[in-house]
Amino acid sequence: MASNPDASKTEPAGRADPPRAEPAGPQVIALVDDDRNILTTVSIALQTEGFATRLYPDGASALKALLDNPPDLAVCDIKMPRMDGLELLRRLREKSELPVIFLTSKDDEADEALGLSMGADDYIAKPFSQRLLIARIRAILRRSEIVRRDAAPDAEAAPAPLPEPIRRGRLTMDPARHQVAWSGEPVSLTVTEFLILEALALRPGVVKTRNQLMDAAYHDDVFVDDRTIDSHIKRLRRKFRAVDPQFSAIETLYGAGYSFADA
Repeated sequence: MASNPDASKTEPAGRADPPRAEPAGPQVIALVDDDRNILTTVSIALQTEGFATRLYPDGASALKALLDNPPDLAVCDIKMPRMDGLELLRRLREKSELPVIFLTSKDDEADEALGLSMGADDYIAKPFSQRLLIARIRAILRRSEIVRRDAAPDAEAAPAPLPEPIRRGRLTMDPARHQVAWSGEPVSLTVTEFLILEALALRPGVVKTRNQLMDAAYHDDVFVDDRTIDSHIKRLRRKFRAVDPQFSAIETLYGAGYSFADA
């Protein structure tokens, strides 16, 4: 009898191929702006870099979509009809910690400060470099991924040693779970706020310059001006004073930087 040349390739009965892991899809960036030209050009630039995009012409059309089917990050203009970026962020922060980058005009300093105080992760002034925007997006997504990974390690992998909680006076920080408490009361911080506070709390009494805090919070060769760090510090103080009106642990040394007092 002639042998079957394909017999050696036949799988034994009942044996199935092992399941293949589905490849992860691209990270999704939502763009919210009433300027159609910005939506189009930024979307093309992001897609060229491997991102998927969703486009919305104003905050009203974006809000439900951002809550019901959250992207990985949202880039929002501040000045928009129907619902501006500040109102969109306020409503988002009631239910979500979705990372948000604001696009602002150069003369919108008050709006920038207000946006950061409400929980935006960063801002970029128009006109802006698409390369800078993409670098900021990657930096914030990378920090968010580190927080998620540390908070929920892969059950099949050997768990890496978790960083020890930081305790400084009434402050408790848990880097593994991205949790912060003051006198036992939880304080909700964005990734950027957490990293700035962590840099201060790790060396109580030591003055950290704005450049050192930029390095701690951003890790990338991305330009961030002094106003951004100052706005993050103001927002940190405001959040802690919401649970303790006498909070004064973040101290300013004018002309030098900031320090944390754990007394």
